[in-house]
Amino acid sequence: MLILNEKPLSYDRAFTHAGIQYPSNWLRLASLEEKQAIGITEVANDPTYDQRFYWGVDNPKQLNDVTDEDGNTTTGLKTQWSATQGEIAASLLAPSDWRVIKAKETGTNIPSAWKTYRAAVRTACNTRQTEIGNAADVPALKELLFGNPTVTDSDGNETANPAIATAWPTPI
Repeated sequence: MLILNEKPLSYDRAFTHAGIQYPSNWLRLASLEEKQAIGITEVANDPTYDQRFYWGVDNPKQLNDVTDEDGNTTTGLKTQWSATQGEIAASLLAPSDWRVIKAKETGTNIPSAWKTYRAAVRTACNTRQTEIGNAADVPALKELLFGNPTVTDSDGNETANPAIATAWPTPI
């Protein structure tokens, strides 16, 4: 990123400095020496950060719910991601809901494979919500939900990552 007088400059945009109007192509055509001569410096771009978990670089969002002195509650990441797990579970159960309704309406049984799958979805959801609740900090929560499923040990062997959340069951 190019900076002049503590302000960023954009390529292909005209700018004014010290009473001189520079055309939009000047930054592309000027040499490094010409840029430095008028005070332009180049700095590294800000590192990226995950906006789902951070407000900015090294600025994590609130992990837990916080209630102020007026009784207003700010929802933390744990509550938000726990609710998301419930939404995921509902979306996994929805395709088989008709089977449950049909069984209730007709007095027939739900096939055992579907009962087992639906119970596994609910169990996975509850376990994932507990794991989210146990996350110590924002980096741990992010790793839990979006970490690599495998890690490489000191011998170079890949093993299951113990820091990631319980997997959802495979749909039937």
